[in-house]
Amino acid sequence: MPAKGDAFDFRLYAVYVWTAHRMTFEELRFRAEGYLTWACGILREQAVELARRHEPHRSHELEQALNAHLSGQRWPRQGTAPSFTVQVRVSPDERVRERLRPYWEDRIKLECDHELQKVRARQADDLTRRWCAVLQNLEGDPVTMHAARLTGEQFAEVFRRYVAERRETVPELVELLREAVRGHNDLNMGPSEYTQAWDAALRTYERQHGLVERG
Repeated sequence: MPAKGDAFDFRLYAVYVWTAHRMTFEELRFRAEGYLTWACGILREQAVELARRHEPHRSHELEQALNAHLSGQRWPRQGTAPSFTVQVRVSPDERVRERLRPYWEDRIKLECDHELQKVRARQADDLTRRWCAVLQNLEGDPVTMHAARLTGEQFAEVFRRYVAERRETVPELVELLREAVRGHNDLNMGPSEYTQAWDAALRTYERQHGLVERG
């Protein structure tokens, strides 16, 4: 079948289903073989106009449109002769297939790379969460540095810097809490619920990080 523009063709593969009443299988087969040229002519007549509406690389769209057009139709429409229905599969011109091959190779590669990046992202997220839990557990352990060294010097050094940075922020945060409590007292707000909440938070934080001065 000629495609749109008449520069390329579609190739149609037809499956005919023949039926008849009061006829043996051998007779039906014999008569169907005799009618096959006529059946191919009907299919060509039904398909040629649709084929010329589709671009050469749209074979799948033509296949869908042609099967929808043929669905429910039967030839001959009247009489007692064997009749047939037909379904088709459509493939593009071989020259079009060769032109499409680089496009699909690139597309397949892009989709595979995309899926691979998604897998890597999920694994990185899972690994990050696991290391975060490990670091939080190790930070409060009395044998932190010894446990870290067991995993290798590189990890031990990274973990040492992590703990040091975390500890440097503690005094700054505590001082902010103290200033908040003192600021409310300076304003003569008294033992309000807000000031008491800040003071409780400060004392809890000091106890958790060992900042309570011993008398």
